[in-house]
Amino acid sequence: MDGERRASQALSSGLPEGGAGGESPGDGGPVPGSSGSSALLQAEVLDLDEDEDDLEVFSKDASLMDMNSFSPMMPTSPLSMINQVKFEDEPDLKDLFITVDEPESHVTTVETFITYRIITKTSRGEFDSSEFEVRRRYQDFLWLKGKLEDAHPTLIIPPLPEKFIVKGMVERFNDDFIETRRKALQKFLNRIADHPTLTFNEDFKVFLTAQTWELSSHKKQGPGLLSRMGQTVRAVAWSMRGVKSRPEEFMEMNNFIEMFSQKINLIDKISQRIYKEEREYFDEMKEYGPVHILWSATEEDLVDTLKSVASCVDKCCKATEKRMSGLSEALLPVVHEYVLYSEILMGVMKRRDQIQAELDSKVEALTSKKADTDLLTEEIGKLEDKVECANNALKADWERWKQNMQNDIKSAFTDMAEENIHYYEQWPEILGFRSLVWTYTPIIKPCYGGMSPTK
Repeated sequence: MDGERRASQALSSGLPEGGAGGESPGDGGPVPGSSGSSALLQAEVLDLDEDEDDLEVFSKDASLMDMNSFSPMMPTSPLSMINQVKFEDEPDLKDLFITVDEPESHVTTVETFITYRIITKTSRGEFDSSEFEVRRRYQDFLWLKGKLEDAHPTLIIPPLPEKFIVKGMVERFNDDFIETRRKALQKFLNRIADHPTLTFNEDFKVFLTAQTWELSSHKKQGPGLLSRMGQTVRAVAWSMRGVKSRPEEFMEMNNFIEMFSQKINLIDKISQRIYKEEREYFDEMKEYGPVHILWSATEEDLVDTLKSVASCVDKCCKATEKRMSGLSEALLPVVHEYVLYSEILMGVMKRRDQIQAELDSKVEALTSKKADTDLLTEEIGKLEDKVECANNALKADWERWKQNMQNDIKSAFTDMAEENIHYYEQWPEILGFRSLVWTYTPIIKPCYGGMSPTK
């Protein structure tokens, strides 16, 4: 804890002024592409079907009038804090590689669940071996996330995929769902491995290396049920009490989180709708190829024409399917991950406020009571250190998270734009437009009185 505190204090001392607001010297503009996309995301121009259940929650006058507010200015200058100072013991080179694969279904008399194989390769000296192989189920990942939050309450822990299936998604044990979850779990572990502080967490090491029975034994260690209940009750009490005066930088941070949450949820909803419509378009289009083939069997004069149309439709289907695959693999997971991140950020802010509320309560007790002043003074000193450590850790991790968020979202939308450009560039070749028109000459000529189709 002392090492983490020293590191976070060093980091926070290098924060640019106004860091909570997202501004940094040398970076005076919004996220690239934000101004161009703002018009597309204005609520007034979104043709949303208000009769659909999944879109009724969005109001056309949502605060999207100034979309530039979604584009926080990130510190990209070499002089920024993140490039100057590192967490204590942050590795210079990646030395921990994690792969999640081979999902396996388990059926018992009580439940059915999926386990995943986790292979870890490392060159770190604190590991007993250079390679480990274990199997973990989703509940184990939940346990790890909880332990990380307990140990580092104001660090931004990567999100896990949701436990329950939302309406409209695939079945729980469907192959597509299992594969989607596998990818998300692997990203979760690798984000922890890449984090300069979380990567050295002891529970994370146990998760990666312990066999199933060893992990079960390790889970039983720590505070008992009554102790955990007491901690929960105290946390609820501090959160209900609230903080009297949250520092200005954390007020700005909280405002950013609220705005970010609103807009990333809207982008997620729109992206899901686009994918749904693309899927419906694809499912309908792929039926036309066989129809034209059957039609050609009954029209001797149009056999070549109808077969050409069927071939063209088949090529269009393949191009559309590839585009949908890019959408579902490149854009949707990134956007939805940051929807989950917005919930994580709200939890981090709540835990920071709970620590400060506890300090405020002790200060009030000291001013109102004459007895036990020495004890209260000692407790206040410890809480002041705890608040300072928590604040510094959050400010440092906040800048790191914003930089990653900018890079991830920019990369996802750039890749999607390039995929769309490639998709539409294929159409003239796929359609063979000029030759296709000429194949329709027997049909078109009577309509145009013998005039050339190209005219």
